Amino acid sequence: MAGLAVDRAPLSFLALPRRQPQRHLLAFLAAVAAFAHVPVIAPHLDEAPYMGVLFILLTVGCLVLGLAALVRDSSAVYTASAVVCGLAVIGYVATRLVAFPMLSDDVGDWFEPLGVLSVLSESALVAVAIGALASRPRHR
Repeated sequence: MAGLAVDRAPLSFLALPRRQPQRHLLAFLAAVAAFAHVPVIAPHLDEAPYMGVLFILLTVGCLVLGLAALVRDSSAVYTASAVVCGLAVIGYVATRLVAFPMLSDDVGDWFEPLGVLSVLSESALVAVAIGALASRPRHR
């Protein structure tokens, strides 16, 4: 193993800060998405513990990604943000279309206020992240 040299240069762009102005909006939207889930964690831990745990992970993940965007807004941060929040939106839609175990009462409930807030903030975050990835980085 000592004789194997790993060339990390091809992936180094993933860690370089892009210095995009969108990073502040992404951080704000990540915070909104995170805090929109806080009130529903405890009830879901009681009625559907797996979903409560997923909400905890999503909340922490959004906060970490928002902070990371402010500290070092790399391509990896924008990509992870788009993937995490994109999956959250897909999860919301799925729970409104199909009865998940212990969550059958969510089917058809498209306009639950915190759900709408979280889906709007997550969808906007995905758009911001994709926009940042599509624009030219401002490396120094």
